[in-house]
Amino acid sequence: MKPINIFYFSDVLCIWAYIAQVRIDELKTTFQDQIEIEYHFVPVFGNAPEKLEKQWRDRGGLPGYSNHIQEVAKKFAHITVHPDIWTHVTPPSSTSCHLFLHAIQLLEKKGLVEQQMFEKATWAFREAFFTQLAKVGDRPVQFEIAEKLGLPVAAIQAQIDTGEAYAQLSKDFDLIKEHTVTVSPTLIFNEGRQRLNGNVGYRVIEANIRELLHNPPGEQSWC
Repeated sequence: MKPINIFYFSDVLCIWAYIAQVRIDELKTTFQDQIEIEYHFVPVFGNAPEKLEKQWRDRGGLPGYSNHIQEVAKKFAHITVHPDIWTHVTPPSSTSCHLFLHAIQLLEKKGLVEQQMFEKATWAFREAFFTQLAKVGDRPVQFEIAEKLGLPVAAIQAQIDTGEAYAQLSKDFDLIKEHTVTVSPTLIFNEGRQRLNGNVGYRVIEANIRELLHNPPGEQSWC
């Protein structure tokens, strides 16, 4: 049986995606070769300052949003959030991060870096922002994170310069439009017929996968 394909959309700057990573890791451990996760980005924070200013104008602005993020983080013991999150440093956009990470993803696909380096780099970006207030949208900071992971920065830059990383970002935009993705994180199963949006517990995600394993797409179900 072919592995179940899962589209996983997230934004690097999204607190819910930061929280959800432990669930994705658990899925990979539990189901191993029974699932295949295809990572994509949705630019929830494509224009972060304007978005937050508009949505939080009547709720305390950036300090209000920062307080909200900290209250959310308190509910999850496996993550840490800096007390000045979003106030001391407000990244202009997550898109620069997504482009850079797609360049790393391309190197992994080409066998030029170790497997799972894309996932490690994505987590490193999230952790650097949420715990250290790193300006992850800045290219020098991106290079610094990559170097700490032992990644070849010249090769990463080459994937961007040739346009290949932009092509992957464009593919994300096409899939976002095709599947009407607006939330980070979003998991899409069964060729778009099933989806889970936002802060969904691990057991719910697991149940969806087990249902697909026991009732493969194309087979009739009692419901």
